[in-house]
Amino acid sequence: MTRRTVRIAMNGVTGRMGYRQHLVRSILALREQGGLDLGNGETLWPEPVLVGRREHALRTLAERHGLTEWSTDLDAVLADDSIDVYFDAQVTSARVDALTKAIDAGKHIYTEKPTAADLAGALELARRAEAKGIKHGVVQDKLFLPGLLKLKRLIDGGFFGEILSVRGEFGYWVFEGDWQDAQRPSWNYRSEDGGGIVVDMFPHWEYVLHELFGRVTSVTAHVSTHVPQRWDEQGKPYAATADDAAYGIFQLEGGAIAQINSSWTVRVHRDELVEFQVDGTHGSAVAGLRNCRVQHRSATPKPVWNPDIPATESFREQWQEVPDNAEFDNGFKAQWELFLRHVALGEPYHWDLLAGARGVQLAELGLKSAAEGRRFDVPEVSL
Repeated sequence: MTRRTVRIAMNGVTGRMGYRQHLVRSILALREQGGLDLGNGETLWPEPVLVGRREHALRTLAERHGLTEWSTDLDAVLADDSIDVYFDAQVTSARVDALTKAIDAGKHIYTEKPTAADLAGALELARRAEAKGIKHGVVQDKLFLPGLLKLKRLIDGGFFGEILSVRGEFGYWVFEGDWQDAQRPSWNYRSEDGGGIVVDMFPHWEYVLHELFGRVTSVTAHVSTHVPQRWDEQGKPYAATADDAAYGIFQLEGGAIAQINSSWTVRVHRDELVEFQVDGTHGSAVAGLRNCRVQHRSATPKPVWNPDIPATESFREQWQEVPDNAEFDNGFKAQWELFLRHVALGEPYHWDLLAGARGVQLAELGLKSAAEGRRFDVPEVSL
């Protein structure tokens, strides 16, 4: 077996998502399994080079995982001809500058979303990458979750008939930080630092809706900052200037309607932190992160509205669990594997910077809709 090394500059791995999902559960997990099998007797071996601003944090991570390469000098790392791929999981406000440098240095790009603060910036990155001739990808992890893979299986099998509507519920209570530590970093709640649930979650909803049900053609949104004061990592109070809840209605190509609530100020009364209910003429499904339940029209009960008597049936028990029928890997790792095969072998890959720009566009128009109180069409983006 021939081993081929790909050196990956990983910027932002001291953060929660960059560390847990991308470094530990993706790149290091690939190394633990012996590398990525490319076929024909060749294995791709990912060699991470940790990049960030905090020297002590980088050194600690490297020592913890037996890694030898880390740097606080991004320019020096990008000037290294042995680096093949640049990955970015920084705060959004730092992303465009770093990605631009990496593209100009001729590195292949893989990045978290949103790719930029606005559509113009996101499209400029995509055009720049295309002109440079590099390969580029954007993390769209939810497409690789077991629950949504099962949902995709149902769609492809024609289970729903005509899909009428999609209803999504996402969120949980993020503690304010005064009497219990917050589960999310404080910059998420400051718009001046690129925070806000719309810029965080609408790009996710764009690719989920686009890939499973059809392109978003219009958006109507209302946003709120329900908790106006929070406490930061040093225990100091600060004004929360970014939206912490968003309520969106999306018209989809083909006629279906999607309604998705996103909130960091909601207490969970559902089976998973995100759930999508899809209703069609022939059947319905409720999909979460891992599970998916269905109700076919042949097994749909006939409830009758009567508020004067207690419910005589358990509606949840009338749904059937969709079996796994496959082994599901970590969603982030699964997409990393596809991107690395794209880099190494040139295999098709369409979750690129242009796809990332669509997510930025939807967030931008969602915020504009909320500010102006009206619906906006979502035009197709192109290079």
